[in-house]
Amino acid sequence: MNPRSVIVKPVISEKSYALLNANKYTFRVHDDATKPQVRQAVEAIFEVRVQGVRTVNVKPKPKQRGLFRGKRRQWKKAIVTLHPEDSIELFEGQALGEA
Repeated sequence: MNPRSVIVKPVISEKSYALLNANKYTFRVHDDATKPQVRQAVEAIFEVRVQGVRTVNVKPKPKQRGLFRGKRRQWKKAIVTLHPEDSIELFEGQALGEA
């Protein structure tokens, strides 16, 4: 699997910003991605050393708008712990090739 197709996008939330202090980065990943694939993708894209990967399947939440009921989409996120000497400049625009 291509590393760019494994990592979909970074997760931007208050909790993910709090984890940055512990050198943990949160990404939305492909639903079928495994922990070794996520590790290899992060190491290939950002050129860092990964110490650990934790994955979470985010369950869909029920939503209602007037009479219409539905659910949000299920997705998978990965929390990646890096080596203490490494870091990712996530929100500078250079990390994901948006510069």
